[in-house]
Formats: sequence, C-alpha cells, structure tokens
Amino acid sequence: MSFRTKRVFIATPFYMLFEFFLLKYFFLLFGGVKDVYLFIATLLLGGLQCIPMIFEEKKSTAAGRFCTEIFGIWQWAMLMILIDLIVIYAIKQFIGISLFAVCILLAVVPILGVYSYFHAHKLVVKEHTLKFDNLKEEVNIVHLSDIHFGAVRHKKIINHVADKLNELSDRCDIAIVSGDLADGSCVVKEDDFQAFKKVNMPIVFTPGNHDFYPGIENVCRAAKKAGMIILDDEKMEFKGLNIFGLSFTFGDKEDVSNEQLKQATDEDAVNIINYHVPYGWDLFTRLGYNLQLSGHTHGGQFYPMRWFCKLMFKYNMGIFEKNGSYLSVTTGVGSMDTPMRLGTDSELVILKLRKK
Repeated sequence: MSFRTKRVFIATPFYMLFEFFLLKYFFLLFGGVKDVYLFIATLLLGGLQCIPMIFEEKKSTAAGRFCTEIFGIWQWAMLMILIDLIVIYAIKQFIGISLFAVCILLAVVPILGVYSYFHAHKLVVKEHTLKFDNLKEEVNIVHLSDIHFGAVRHKKIINHVADKLNELSDRCDIAIVSGDLADGSCVVKEDDFQAFKKVNMPIVFTPGNHDFYPGIENVCRAAKKAGMIILDDEKMEFKGLNIFGLSFTFGDKEDVSNEQLKQATDEDAVNIINYHVPYGWDLFTRLGYNLQLSGHTHGGQFYPMRWFCKLMFKYNMGIFEKNGSYLSVTTGVGSMDTPMRLGTDSELVILKLRKK
C-alpha cells in the first residue's frame, strides 16, 4: 500500500465524522433527517473514497477512476457547503433568512462547481521574458509542473499536454517539467506516458514528491520509454544553458550538498536549477544559479485555499526577480485530489530567455 493510500485511509474516519455533522446541519435547514440515514450516507461516502484506491494501485479501471473523480469533486463541494453554512449561520444571528434565500446561497456551490471543473481542464499558455547578462543565444523554455497523472486525471491529460507542447514546438526549444508527473492515486505502467514520444522538442523531468508514491522506478521507467530526459541530481547542457535537476527526497538518500550544487554550476553559462518545491531560491542564487524552476503549490488551486497557500509559501505562484536572478513557480497543469480550479489556471509557462 502506497504512502498516499495509507494517508487517505488514516484520514477517512475524520472525513466521515466531518461529513456526518456537515450533512446533519445541512438537512436541518430543510427539516432534518434521521441520524441513521446520515450514518449510512457517510459509510457509503467513506467506501467511495477508500475502496477504489485499493484497486487503482493494482490496475487502473474506468470505474475506479470515475469513483475517485466523483469523490474528489465531493471533497471540494464539502468545503464550499461548509462556507455556505457558515455564511447562513452568520446571517441568522442578525436577521432572519428565508428558505428561498438559503436555496439561492446553496445554489452557488453547483454553479461554481461546473465552472471550476471545466476551468481546471483548460490549458492556458503564459509568456514571460527573462534577461541575463551571460546568455549565449536566445532560448524559449516551456516550464510546466504537477501534471498529476493518476486516477483523477489519467491518459487524457498526458495526451492533452503532449498536443499542447507540439503546438508550441515551432517557437520553443525545450520543455522542463518540475516534478509530480504522476499523482500516486493509481499504478503507473510502462506505456502510460508514450504520448510524449511524439513531442518535437526535448522534455526534461526532475521528480517531485508525488512521483515517489506509485514507485519512483515505475515513473522513471515510463518517462524514459517516452523519451524524456530525467535529471535526478544530474545536469545537462543545452544551447548555452547549464541545467541541474535537484530531485525531491524523503530522506531515503543522501541530500546533495551545497558544495556539490556549486560545483555543478558553470560560470560561462546561464545556470538553471529545476527543483519541485519553491524553496532555497536565495541559497541557490548565492551558489551561482540564475534561474530556479519550481511548482508544487498549485497556487492553492482554488479559493479559499489560495489564501492559505500564500501564507504557507513565500513564493507561491508567478515570476519573481531579485538582483538579476529569477524564480518561476508555476501553478501546474493538473490538479491534486479534486479536479477543480477557481482563481488559478492550469498553465504552461513560456520563459523567453533574452540577452540583457
């Protein structure tokens, strides 16, 4: 059983308890429902969350993916309903509120849900120009991260991203993936990333935390078969760029030392470090790196999580510049757990490297 599945199983009783009281208060607005029915409903929801994950780890099926996606949407809906109920409760403390007004407020949830679901599946291309003193030639990089291939977003997202990269290949030189190619919610088979083989530019990949959940060997095997270049604490040169991929670790191997990171730089090149989490920018800059590529945060993915994300991460999304050094934190292509986005985009970021 993977780390992600264990985490879900541990969290499920707490989810069920939360669901029980949330549904109890929700139905009280309409006269109430017997506790036994709510208990049965929460048991079914708990099963909907756990049972498909067990089978998805062994063999991914359309039924398992459907159940996982439905529960992901329900997770988002629970949070939105909670916010709605808090608003309704607050209003009731000061003025009366009719049942019609309650229904109007609750109707916001499915309306936002439809928008958030389809918005999460729409890829947006953004462009930024970054200027460097020691750039040898102009290079356009497609920066992407957090594809999260899994039970919620399966081969369709791989095909979608591959098609989009091919559209950009006539004006971009290389694509760099900053981790979380896989999600960990289903098994990764050797041929799952084959759509990337048809992309007409090099694709560089450095693992993130989620890539370890379905087995890092499985993810790397599928990536290699798709022709992707894996930089796992390794570097490569490309058109005057020195690109180092710093892999995410769980303490299962010795971390790369600052001295090793410094030795990997090249004074005559623009030094790029591809690292999944947006940490260490100041350190990497001091060690000689001119550009850090990161993801991980999803920008919070949807409100109100966007606000919490901003509190958790100093650099949570976008392009940052300090003394000629840059940090690109993309909000990602896919989505984690719930296939919803509100206030963020599923994005591919074109970084146009130009001479200062």
